[in-house]
Amino acid sequence: MEVKNEMIFGVRAVIEAIEAGKDIDKILIKKDIQSELSKELFAAVKGTKIPVQRVPIERLNRITRGNHQGVIAYTSAVSYQQVEQIVPLLYEEGKTPFLVMLDGLTDVRNFGAIARTCECAGVDGIIIPMHGSVTANADAIKTSAGALHKIPVCREQNLTNTLHYLKDSGFHLVAATEKGDYNFTKGEYDKPLCLIMGAEDKGVAYEHLALCDEWVKIPMKGTIESLNVSVAAGILIYEVIRQRGEEE
Repeated sequence: MEVKNEMIFGVRAVIEAIEAGKDIDKILIKKDIQSELSKELFAAVKGTKIPVQRVPIERLNRITRGNHQGVIAYTSAVSYQQVEQIVPLLYEEGKTPFLVMLDGLTDVRNFGAIARTCECAGVDGIIIPMHGSVTANADAIKTSAGALHKIPVCREQNLTNTLHYLKDSGFHLVAATEKGDYNFTKGEYDKPLCLIMGAEDKGVAYEHLALCDEWVKIPMKGTIESLNVSVAAGILIYEVIRQRGEEE
């Protein structure tokens, strides 16, 4: 499977892509850019949820030898959605929704592996943060075996606000954490559910743990302290399916 994120460079070309409604994964902008056209670019970005990174000119020059004018954008290989869009639809379909939130995950291959498990298990959507996290890029899609084209991916500006929205919408929030109160098999998974998996190194952020209804853990019997996050996610996702009686 070959998947490519399209690269667009040049200020006017990037402005036109934004105005055309293309899904932009991120925009790299030269740190000290100053021009009338760049002001137009910032005006186009304002009000969108497109991540913008200020970077040295050397980084842009390494990416392309073309006339980038201090601006490079990457289009997204998938169309991101919003939690507020999919939750009402899931309820209207009569489902007991099951969402998986990835809190600060940075390894795209782990992301792809988790997405593949989610799609196979019938998870209704994946939530990732806008900043400091994986994106659904070509490597992630390839690792997911195309699952990221089939399962809704919601990229949210503020995970704390998203968790508050889910709680207000009747969701039970369960965090997977080494600080868990009890074994994951004792969790309550039969309600509308959001399972939160943390970053590989930091785990679930404390401000997000504080909003969760349950903290569960996978017991470790060996000397290594934790599982790979994609493996842990697979264990927990299929425990949810088992408890819901949907394994067949």
